[in-house]
Amino acid sequence: MPLVSPLLTAPGAVAPPDDHPEQGVPWHWGDPFAEQRTAARGVAVVDRSHREVLKVTGPERLSWLHLVISQHVTELAGGSGTEALVLDSQGHVDTHMVLAHAGEAVYLDTDPGPEATSALPKGGKQTLREYLEAMKFWSQVEITDVSGELAILTVLGPDADRVLSALDIELGAEPYSVVPVGGGFARRMPWPGRCSVDLAVPRDELAGWWRRITDAGARPAGTWAFDALRVESLRPRLGVDTDAKTIPHEVNWIGSAAHVAKGCYRGQETVAKVFNVGRPPRRMVLLHLDGSPEIYPETGDPVKLGDRVVGRVGSVAQHHELGPIALALVKRSTPVDAELLAGDEDRVVQAAVDPDSVPAEGAAPGREAAARLRG
Repeated sequence: MPLVSPLLTAPGAVAPPDDHPEQGVPWHWGDPFAEQRTAARGVAVVDRSHREVLKVTGPERLSWLHLVISQHVTELAGGSGTEALVLDSQGHVDTHMVLAHAGEAVYLDTDPGPEATSALPKGGKQTLREYLEAMKFWSQVEITDVSGELAILTVLGPDADRVLSALDIELGAEPYSVVPVGGGFARRMPWPGRCSVDLAVPRDELAGWWRRITDAGARPAGTWAFDALRVESLRPRLGVDTDAKTIPHEVNWIGSAAHVAKGCYRGQETVAKVFNVGRPPRRMVLLHLDGSPEIYPETGDPVKLGDRVVGRVGSVAQHHELGPIALALVKRSTPVDAELLAGDEDRVVQAAVDPDSVPAEGAAPGREAAARLRG
């Protein structure tokens, strides 16, 4: 059952459209572009309490997780976090998660509705918790769904630390630094934007935490603003910017979420082979969309070079400075300077690849998009 935030009924909160992936939390608070500007230049807070949260405890929590996820976590220190994936046997991405090692537990939080599909025959589906439970065997671990107990709020912007200080939260400067907070945790994230901190707070205290954060100076912002900055930061969302054939190399998850040297996890052979001796068939790019027709492509629409389909559209966003933008998975052979078409039927628009979203051969993927484009 989808998690629904009590803030949806707060004055000024606007719910997302039907069938939008951000169901259950405010989409914006009346002025999504001003909310983005504040998140980029000041400080804003976003309700992301629809995220699902699992808690893994037990003396073997790290050694066991190391075997079933894509990241190297045997020595994940308390007070730190990372990102990780669950892959199928061919190395395709099933689930993306963010970890926080706080106290005697490792918390895994994911976008709502993630599914690890390949463990069941004939296209069956199971939740991340069901997959992890099936992989426990005799390991001394306990897996608890605490989505009903903990809710994620994200504080965004260069002034985020000032707000955290007012809340008596002192967090390390390193990405993925973690500290326990009020029965949950605070975790610094390297995206989106210049500064981002996730707060996992007791769900029954969500409204009180929201009030404390806004009273400390953060502007209420919706998931519209968060997604626009996420797209600008070249960070994919599972099931939106990925499809059934996506491998981690295509969407910048090598290193940040998938370790190329450790063995033991399902799909590792593909990860190592493509990293060491091959190139991924596609790559994720940032598209600038022609906004003059006031029509926009949708997730899953084709990207074409002339009459030939060369990719698919992922997240589509309205950015406060860049205008309409989108992430897209395109064939690696697609020229960076090509004139593309994005969309289907009556929503086709011209699109151009942002050259800064395509790293030079041998360079690490990703970029500080806002700094370069505003440069």
